[in-house]
Amino acid sequence: MKKFTAVGNFFNKKNFGKAFALIFFLPFAFCFDLYAQTAFGNLHTKEASFAEVEFRRGVQAYYRNSFNDAVMQFEKALSYLPNENLILEWLGKAYYRSGIEGAAIDQWQFASDSGYGGLLLKNRIEVVQERRITGAKQESALRYTEAGGYSGKNGEILVFSQPVSVLPNPDGTMWILSYGSNDLLCMDVNGKVIERITGPINGFDRPVDIIRLENEKLLVSESAGDRLSLFSAGGRFEKYIGAKGRGLGQMIGPQYLAQDGYGNIFVTDFGNCRVDVFDVNGEPLFSFGQENARFPGLQGPTGIAVDGERIFVADSVSGSIYEFDRFGNYVDILVQDKTFRKPESMKKWGNYLVVCDRNKIISVDIRDGSIFENATTGNAPSRITSAVPDINGNILVTDFTSNEVYVMSKMTEVIGGLFVQIEQVNADNFPLVTMDVRVENRRRQPLVGLHDINFYVSENKRPVTDLKLIGAVSANDVADITFVIDRSYAMKGFETELQEAVREIALSMGGKGTVSVVCAGQIPVTEYRGSPEGLRNFTCKALKSSYSKDCQLDLAFRLAANELVTGEKKRAVIYLTSGTVTPSAFAKYGLSNLTAYLNNNSIALSVVQLDSKNVSEEVQYLCNYTAGSLYYVYRPEGLSSIVRDIIKLPSGIYQLSYKSALPTNMGRAYMPVEAEVYLMNRSGTDETGYFAPLQ
Repeated sequence: MKKFTAVGNFFNKKNFGKAFALIFFLPFAFCFDLYAQTAFGNLHTKEASFAEVEFRRGVQAYYRNSFNDAVMQFEKALSYLPNENLILEWLGKAYYRSGIEGAAIDQWQFASDSGYGGLLLKNRIEVVQERRITGAKQESALRYTEAGGYSGKNGEILVFSQPVSVLPNPDGTMWILSYGSNDLLCMDVNGKVIERITGPINGFDRPVDIIRLENEKLLVSESAGDRLSLFSAGGRFEKYIGAKGRGLGQMIGPQYLAQDGYGNIFVTDFGNCRVDVFDVNGEPLFSFGQENARFPGLQGPTGIAVDGERIFVADSVSGSIYEFDRFGNYVDILVQDKTFRKPESMKKWGNYLVVCDRNKIISVDIRDGSIFENATTGNAPSRITSAVPDINGNILVTDFTSNEVYVMSKMTEVIGGLFVQIEQVNADNFPLVTMDVRVENRRRQPLVGLHDINFYVSENKRPVTDLKLIGAVSANDVADITFVIDRSYAMKGFETELQEAVREIALSMGGKGTVSVVCAGQIPVTEYRGSPEGLRNFTCKALKSSYSKDCQLDLAFRLAANELVTGEKKRAVIYLTSGTVTPSAFAKYGLSNLTAYLNNNSIALSVVQLDSKNVSEEVQYLCNYTAGSLYYVYRPEGLSSIVRDIIKLPSGIYQLSYKSALPTNMGRAYMPVEAEVYLMNRSGTDETGYFAPLQ
């Protein structure tokens, strides 16, 4: 009875406030204590409890792609626990996705210096720092080494014999043309044969080269058949082009193929010592390369490549490369005689020609003819017949003698491995968890064509169950687009061009995806968001934003990107401009931060130039260091292909699902998850965590 009396005395008027506080806050204190045990070890302090709440909110904001909110929540959490490394890591991740890479590196470095994160965090810092220095663009004049390969024999099973040419596909697979077994097979990145084609009804007759035409069809040269074979994109035979002989449209021992921007097909005719030219329909046009007063004549033409109006032909007898115009007129010698021992395939890659010369792969600078050795197979018996860059930044190489297809990568890529990022984790349907994993190389190039066998996912270092690859973003055929319209005074004279460009691009979307319009004026604003059909009759008069002498382009691009990060996984900003920028266009956000924000969130940037003059250095920088291209409004082929080009851009984002076995602590437990990616001799890892729904 005395005990009840004592309690009753406590709840008198004098102590009522204390009693109310005890009753009201006790459950929350219990919850905070649960939090403190899950994310930040065994801390049992008021500061840890408050930090845990803000940290959970930050993680949720991050996975909603609200990166600015995430930064604020993590900063609040740090105000309670300034030295907590887990918060520092997440704050760095939020800064990184916001495009503020310098601040991200600082936070990660603070955590790393205190012994947190190990080699994984050190590697992340190193990769991001390297990207900020070297940028995203690649050059061909780099040293490559073997990163893996595919043998022509799998035990006693013959897969292919004497591979002579390889053609990479946008989805990461490849066509391998086999000279010895007279077939064409499609293989994925793991070496699995997807399809095998034996050619026309009577089969291939010693095929040598394969290219993809502008209409996506495949063209194969048959050296012993003295003809070209045309196939559909899927490998169905359609017709022959050319015949045996010395007349127009005839050939003897056709070798390598190329196509120019007008659709014309060029084939090196080894037996006739010339180059034969056909139109897009396969009708013969003319031949060139014969001896004349200015040119000694081709003696053994092999590799051929096209660069705009320039045609380059390698000669296996003279060991040189000659330049012609697209009409076959001799222009000059690019690489002098006896430079090569026996050049074969030659493919254009950027400003370089990638030439195969027995056991070497050599880059030739188109601008001055200088050469650089990219790779060699050493002293073993070898005859490299083709070397082609694939969509993953590698070089695919066929070795005719050793009966292998090599995958060659930059030395830094082989040593440094893959850069893997777990970008999103969705546990709304727990225990079913879905996650988005982005896989790139160290130079920001996405890795395309992976399958479920390339992924290993674990939670708290224990493998998950029922792991499935749901899909790859590269296969998506829908993109969200945001138009950023320059509203500077320089745009006043281009209203007609602007209207036509917006209408044509919106129409080409075919009603798919979401389109937005952001005007880059003194204060950027969103003028429209909805279906592409709503811009079919777009007019400049409909824009509410007025012209300005000072346009905040940086804020406009940030606003445009914010419109896209929560939409389709394929997304792009299309900037319509006269090419000039106002003095304070990038006053608040620098060019490097803008490109980082776009790149770190898989947002492409394409520029439509309304004036025929050159664009400003700032706009050119944005084009150079983001995915996308620069287009002139009145280019002959029009603007309808822009959306198609955006959809074709490679993406290294994969969505996985699995079932979790971790206890959620009523949704309060911080649940760690790890993803590892393996491909041949390369691998990469990332670690993160998430919270299940509160119960």
